[in-house]
Amino acid sequence: MATANVAHSGEFLLGGKLGIHRLGYGAMRITGPGVCGEPANRAAVLRTLRRACELGINFIDTADAYGPDVSELLIREALHPYAGVVIATKGGQVRPGPDQWIPLGRPEYLLQQVKMSLRHLGLEQLPLWQLHRIDPKVPRDEQFGAIKSMLDADWSRFWVGTGLHCPDAFSREI
Repeated sequence: MATANVAHSGEFLLGGKLGIHRLGYGAMRITGPGVCGEPANRAAVLRTLRRACELGINFIDTADAYGPDVSELLIREALHPYAGVVIATKGGQVRPGPDQWIPLGRPEYLLQQVKMSLRHLGLEQLPLWQLHRIDPKVPRDEQFGAIKSMLDADWSRFWVGTGLHCPDAFSREI
């Protein structure tokens, strides 16, 4: 019997520079119920993350809001120093409780969260940081200005991506 390997899913280049397999791992559900708190079985989560990489997963998507912070910390515990694995994370939402998501795009908050993600993941630079969604209560130019400052500070390796909104809006702003 052949061994499963996601490399068979094909590969594409993030930003035209960084090759990843088409099949990645979304880490939203490695936290507790309602994407909040610790998982019921921490050891199983750590095994799952390691096994995903053994099977060839080389792209893991997470967010500071998953847990909050729990997903990023579990990924670090299981996989750091990320040999051959690209970690993408998102920011721009707060989590007052299970299944509650509130956009928060104030520039100072976005900058704080990218710094916290760097710390939680044990990185000096993120391969990909995404804005979860545009906060309708904060002027877009302020949100995109904060993101541009992240790029200027070299906190994101290749570029900053977008989450739950139109990528065209982002490319026009930066």
